[in-house]
Amino acid sequence: MTNPSICGLLILGLLVFYNTLSFLFLPCLSLTTFIFGDSLVDAGNNDYLFTLSKADSPPYGVDFSPSGGKPTGRFTNGRTVSDIIGQSLGGNSFPLPFLAPNSLINATHAGINYASGSAGILVQTGTMFIGRIPLQEQVNYFEQTKAHLVGKMGEKATKSFIKNAVFSITIGSNDILNYIQPSLPFIGQDKVQPAIFQDQMVSNFTMQLKRLLKLGARKFVIVGIGPLGCIPFVRAIKLGWFEKCSNEVNELIQGYNKKLNRELRLLNKEMGNKAVFVYANSYDIFMDIISNYQHYGFEDAKDPCCGGYFPPFMCFKGTNTNTSSIMCEDRSKYVFWDAYHPTEAANLILAKKMLDGDEKATSPVNIRQLYNSQN
Repeated sequence: MTNPSICGLLILGLLVFYNTLSFLFLPCLSLTTFIFGDSLVDAGNNDYLFTLSKADSPPYGVDFSPSGGKPTGRFTNGRTVSDIIGQSLGGNSFPLPFLAPNSLINATHAGINYASGSAGILVQTGTMFIGRIPLQEQVNYFEQTKAHLVGKMGEKATKSFIKNAVFSITIGSNDILNYIQPSLPFIGQDKVQPAIFQDQMVSNFTMQLKRLLKLGARKFVIVGIGPLGCIPFVRAIKLGWFEKCSNEVNELIQGYNKKLNRELRLLNKEMGNKAVFVYANSYDIFMDIISNYQHYGFEDAKDPCCGGYFPPFMCFKGTNTNTSSIMCEDRSKYVFWDAYHPTEAANLILAKKMLDGDEKATSPVNIRQLYNSQN
């Protein structure tokens, strides 16, 4: 990490020349990231839960070099978008899952990962999978992390440390998936109208963002929901695996993303130079990958590399110890790893565009600019 005293001198010098600075972008890199979300960024928290939502068996992680190709709890064949962004910014290690033993020791070095497969913004999301960590509980875990940091560093140092860390949140997909699925007998509830559901999601999300603000967070990356109408699972349950995408599902997501982005702009305006909320437009980025998959070097933007279109949509190891009977030969040619998640190859493209893209990909700044900033 960059010496904070040097950063402070640079800031002081610039303040002499500028009377008003809304947000200061300097080469003072903060690589500490606190990651919240679902299976798109889970780094193994669900391995420590009693849950039906796990990625702890081969061939998950087959291309994850740090583990030698063994499963780590990541729901893909290799690295997640968060992993790739962290490495691109010079990180030497990945934030550990919060539930892993001794994870707090790593908090001041790389950060902590609180994400959980099947988790959602709404507490009830993912009930059918039993164990998961909803966003509200993930924020509770960060509160515990802060208490640990205060005990270790003191109030003042902890405040400064948290202020310059990045809080990355990738969540909401499971809320949408739960909403669009048929209700189970005796378990399902009457569904509210789509607009009301979107508002509930945004309201609950905003509540957790404001909790993080009170806990000292000042740099946020909020990843919008991607085009779930195009994932193999949704095309299967909508009986449209020969179709491109479900417009109905994608329209629901676009409506939510629009409302979320509007709320983030209001928060940016309200906080002024005290905090910044970056919106990452994963929907448009991923839709471009699907629409122009051959341009990106893919051969298949519809089928899952591992698993299939039919329940239970499982990706598992084949009888041969070296290969999987249901895994594609070349993972780099597929957009989808399984029925729900992108391959590492697709994650690489998403990460690059979020990291260095223009305002169509991220706004008001890109992720590299956010990491390089001093608030």
